[in-house]
Amino acid sequence: MKKLQYKVSINAPATKIYDTMLGISNKSTYEQWTALFNPTSTYEGVWDKGNKILFFGVDDKGEQGGMVSRIAENIPNQFVSIQHYGLLKAGNEITEGPEVEKWANGYENYTFEENNGTTTVTVDLDTTDDFIEYMNNTYPEALEKLKELCEK
Repeated sequence: MKKLQYKVSINAPATKIYDTMLGISNKSTYEQWTALFNPTSTYEGVWDKGNKILFFGVDDKGEQGGMVSRIAENIPNQFVSIQHYGLLKAGNEITEGPEVEKWANGYENYTFEENNGTTTVTVDLDTTDDFIEYMNNTYPEALEKLKELCEK
């Protein structure tokens, strides 16, 4: 796995960004910024530490696909850590096998640091070699969309 990092500075308090990013008050805010990864991107579950959560969208064949994950840590407005441990393929959870082993125990971490009304969001994530270019192209755009939503 390769470690990637992305940052964005947003002119809004950490409380608003955390809420918007995770879709706490309104799930559609999560779906809007993650639509850059997949137009049908959503999640099922809750953001509490230890809980299972599914991140998925519908692919070009009309099948649900995504990640089976658990919330490793959630310190509201400061830090969220997501551990990916399986894949969702055609609506089925797959938690073992060669395809899963490439992603198993990969993390996606979000750190929120507020200073004088501006919050820096740092994303640290593990990915496989075949997704590096996709992440490098898509994540900065998605974070710009999050910035746009939070600065409204």
